[in-house]
Amino acid sequence: MSHSNPTEQELLKTILEPLLEDFQYWFSRARHLLESERITFLSVEEQTDLLDRVKKNQQEVQTAKILFEATGKQAGIDTRALVPWHKLVAECWQVSMKWRSHKQENPPTA
Repeated sequence: MSHSNPTEQELLKTILEPLLEDFQYWFSRARHLLESERITFLSVEEQTDLLDRVKKNQQEVQTAKILFEATGKQAGIDTRALVPWHKLVAECWQVSMKWRSHKQENPPTA
């Protein structure tokens, strides 16, 4: 039974490409929430700051994706860039979960 080791390019395409797409997806969802709702448990400044950080990181991910594509999917990304993106996605998830919980506990009145 022979095991073939994937090439570095195959690993990049298999792991990095979907990871960048996931970051784009979650930043897009977070941006939509922050632009369309007033998150009442955040101050206006906190919500604005979070939205600004999402926009900035969303642009960084887009730039990384463009570079990845431009190099024929042969360029990786330093994990020092991935860690802050991951932390911001986790922060956005927490805000989103808390917002859903808050809306369930305080339904809008007609």
